[in-house]
Amino acid sequence: MSKNLRYDVLVLGSGAAGLSLALRLRPDISIAVISKRALHEGNTYYAQGGISAVLDPKDSVDSHIQDTLRAGGALCDPEVVRLVVERGPRSIHWLLDQGVSFTRNDQGRDKGDYHLTREGGHSHRRVIHTADATGKEVEGTLATRIHERDNVAIFEDHIAVDLIKSHKIGLGDNRCIGAYVLDRRSGQVVTMLARFVVLATGGASKVYLYTSNPDVATGDGIAMAWRAGCRVANMEFMQFHPTCLYHPKAKSFLVSEALRGEGARLLLPNGERFMPRFDKRAELAPRDIVARAIDHEMKRLGSACLYLDISHRPTELIDRHFPTIRKRCLELGMDIARDPIPVVPAAHYTCGGVLVDKQAHTDVPGLYAIGEAAYTGLHGANRMASNSLLECLVFSELAARDIEGLMAEPALRLEVPPWDDSRVTEPDEEIVVVHNWEELRRFMWDYVGIVRTNKRLRRAKRRVDLLRQEIIEYYSNFRVCNDLLELRNLVEVADLIIQSALSRRESRGLHYTLDFPEKDPSQCTPTVLIPDSYRPRRKS
Repeated sequence: MSKNLRYDVLVLGSGAAGLSLALRLRPDISIAVISKRALHEGNTYYAQGGISAVLDPKDSVDSHIQDTLRAGGALCDPEVVRLVVERGPRSIHWLLDQGVSFTRNDQGRDKGDYHLTREGGHSHRRVIHTADATGKEVEGTLATRIHERDNVAIFEDHIAVDLIKSHKIGLGDNRCIGAYVLDRRSGQVVTMLARFVVLATGGASKVYLYTSNPDVATGDGIAMAWRAGCRVANMEFMQFHPTCLYHPKAKSFLVSEALRGEGARLLLPNGERFMPRFDKRAELAPRDIVARAIDHEMKRLGSACLYLDISHRPTELIDRHFPTIRKRCLELGMDIARDPIPVVPAAHYTCGGVLVDKQAHTDVPGLYAIGEAAYTGLHGANRMASNSLLECLVFSELAARDIEGLMAEPALRLEVPPWDDSRVTEPDEEIVVVHNWEELRRFMWDYVGIVRTNKRLRRAKRRVDLLRQEIIEYYSNFRVCNDLLELRNLVEVADLIIQSALSRRESRGLHYTLDFPEKDPSQCTPTVLIPDSYRPRRKS
């Protein structure tokens, strides 16, 4: 039997949110960072566009706030929006202090200044970036810094099974005291205890058949928090990025919104531009509008994809700002300096998540949630482009300061029973997990996608209920493995999305239903789901 591993802070997730929090905590605080695959493998690494912040004297905090509120479909929390936007510039300066290198202007009167681009929903150029590989630069820099910290233990190829609460060992309170964590290489489940647990596990877009996200985006933190008794909010608002590369070998390659910010046009197969028919902002309309327009035109024409064309812009500009995209397309036989890019919408971002307050507290004491796993109130019904990494940075700092303020409290010395797998056996038909995974992602795409109806949603609900029963039986009888844990979490998240979508009887932001195609002012509040095990958090 393995002993309990003990830390002050257990961080589940190694993207921008998790690594930023670990780096912001004092060096005398012991930290464990859990990464499901390699440390860098997550949505942050693949983020192309950049980070929005008010850095231009011609821009303003109020303008950024108004753009965010407008994109969020009147469901954002205005106080949270102001909190995040006002802290934007200091978050960028913190990244610069860590060594992140952003692209600078190399010509004109602004030569030497940081290059700012503009994306959908923004009224100014305020997106700071590293060419078209911002996430790679940010994640790589933070990973380098975390390896330099003696107080941080890194566990790669580990996945959390479930959170541990204090009542498991006979204490009456509801506190989160750690997690059971599967070592994916050895198959052993380790008990990790901590004074504070932080969910930084990212979103859940792998619940859909087509997604821009890497394979790790399976909603683990959201599902674990729900099982632990936390409320979740706004799960019906799943953002579909309008432009993912359409090619059999491209898998989930994103074509950054920044191309449209630099003048790229969306075209029908016959070369006709169509976005001005849907919105006066044309290609720079928010993502929900652009994604629905592309979906509409593809269905109307029976087309497998549409096209994004930046070939009318100078090749030098394309090479300077989009080297990653051009290189990948060239590998697939397309030159974006001459040819339009075939694109389709794909699931991209989870705007809902675990309900938290302005210090990232969840409903369970000792448990925090930050980044895409959390619902802070910033995004409302639709996330504005490049506000996601900004939210990660701001809330990682807020959570870190809160944790540091609580470190003076005496720590409980607890012993937790090890994971008991004595009554389970090795899986006899792992193909069941694979088939259930494929079925789930297919019916979520067909029935709970960009355009919904109540009939489709109820059909999806019946299927997810059947899948859950199969998975519970499988989970109860066989030794846990990575694929089973991810499928278990995805089914939980799928059910939360469906429940939330059924409860919102209007169309707003990313949730569009043919049964209720108009916005209803009386439904201008977040959708909050409450688990059976929910217990209101006591005020500290």
